[in-house]
Amino acid sequence: MSSLPIHMPFSNLVLLPLVFFFPRTTGLPSLNFSLLYKIFLLGLLGFLSTVFGYIGIEYSSPTLASATSNLTPAFTFVLALVFRMETLSLRKSSTQAKMLGTIVSISGALVVVLYKGPTILSTPSLSPSLSLHYPLQSPQTSWILGGLLLAAQYLLLSMWYIVQTHVMKFYSAELVVVFLYNLFGTIIAAPVCLIAETNWSAWRLRPDIALIAIICSGVLCPFITVIHTWGLHLKGPVYISIFKPLSIAIAAAMSAIFLGDALHLGSVVGAIILSIGFYAVIWGKAKEEGELKEELGKTPLLQSHKNEEM
Repeated sequence: MSSLPIHMPFSNLVLLPLVFFFPRTTGLPSLNFSLLYKIFLLGLLGFLSTVFGYIGIEYSSPTLASATSNLTPAFTFVLALVFRMETLSLRKSSTQAKMLGTIVSISGALVVVLYKGPTILSTPSLSPSLSLHYPLQSPQTSWILGGLLLAAQYLLLSMWYIVQTHVMKFYSAELVVVFLYNLFGTIIAAPVCLIAETNWSAWRLRPDIALIAIICSGVLCPFITVIHTWGLHLKGPVYISIFKPLSIAIAAAMSAIFLGDALHLGSVVGAIILSIGFYAVIWGKAKEEGELKEELGKTPLLQSHKNEEM
């Protein structure tokens, strides 16, 4: 946990000059208390989601964490319906495609995680030290508690998507919002982690893999968050969340290419199923946007026709 407040200030240092180099505050409202409160809530949700994820993996395993991450599209879809960010019309083909595609993509990701199958491609490992092997089961782990914590992590992540989409409707400057999100996350995380980690030697930075991980996290995480925020602003939370199961298939392919891990039939089959579901959701969203444009295009014509009759 101690690495969390270390990489977040580093992320702030990366984002701070970009906020001034790429300003997008023209025509935007001022940063009032209500908006800052919502961004502070984003920082709290992000911090709690990360902590629940770390503890959940500690109590269970990365395999269970990968499987549980597939709940993100379902959680996000339900929350988007509750907050009226998505419409549910079961008679429309766009809604049917989104619902069916979400279920299919989750099923494909579960196939990648839970079904291995025969090996179809095997290459010698480039570096045995890079391969991490985790037992699928351990008598010391508490799978129920770990599963609940991981489910809470991805529920909080879905809530983060919803709140971030709401913030972007009122203040559409992605870099500013992400910078403030990281800043508030640092303010929240620092005292908590200082209390949780009382061993001061654990905070000492050494030229090893931990330092590389902190630097990579500090550089990559803010840009990934900016991309997510930009996508949420353009397409909404459900569209972004559907990419979450796709990351499992990408991770399986990347581990086979760069780490020399064996590529199994389950990964290929699951990736195909996941891709079908993914494109079904994309098609449903595109069709829904087309239907909305048609409705907006017809409305002025109807109004002008009524005015002529009067």
